[in-house]
Amino acid sequence: MNLSIPIELIENSCHDLSVRRSIVTEQRILSPGQLAAEVRRLTSTPAEWVARVRLDPEGRWYERIHVSDRYEVWLISWLPGQSTGFHDHGGSAGAFSVVWGALDECVAPRSGGRALVTQVTAGDARAFGPRYVHDVRNPAAGSVAVSVHAYSPPLSAMTRYDLTSGGLVVAGTEGEDDW
Repeated sequence: MNLSIPIELIENSCHDLSVRRSIVTEQRILSPGQLAAEVRRLTSTPAEWVARVRLDPEGRWYERIHVSDRYEVWLISWLPGQSTGFHDHGGSAGAFSVVWGALDECVAPRSGGRALVTQVTAGDARAFGPRYVHDVRNPAAGSVAVSVHAYSPPLSAMTRYDLTSGGLVVAGTEGEDDW
């Protein structure tokens, strides 16, 4: 259910400033479902971005191909064996879709237990809310994978984790300057 408030009420001086800020902020953020729709749209129109794809034997190659105050979109290529390691996306929701090849998404419970691995193949999309922790990797021995990722609001920080027998342990935090 999408609730909207007429702009006349937001600007009405009897409304609390913090209420106005929260309403405006909420309108700027895309839901995981909206992000999934955007990555599906982009994966169905590779002519818009395919010439930008590069391969890097040192690590995943990535490029931000769209940014606004509402969301951002990244294009990522993966050689065999390349992975992200366990990480979250801070306060951002996200979605990704595979264009070519396949990726494994590994989700580990924060407090231990077995990790769940899901294969994401070409045309599939995964969507998630803020603070979602996963590891994404190209498990193929001889195939390149390409994927499109979207985040809302745009990423400002990511936390990296180590997987231990007791669960996930914070390994460090990265900011925009690290990408």
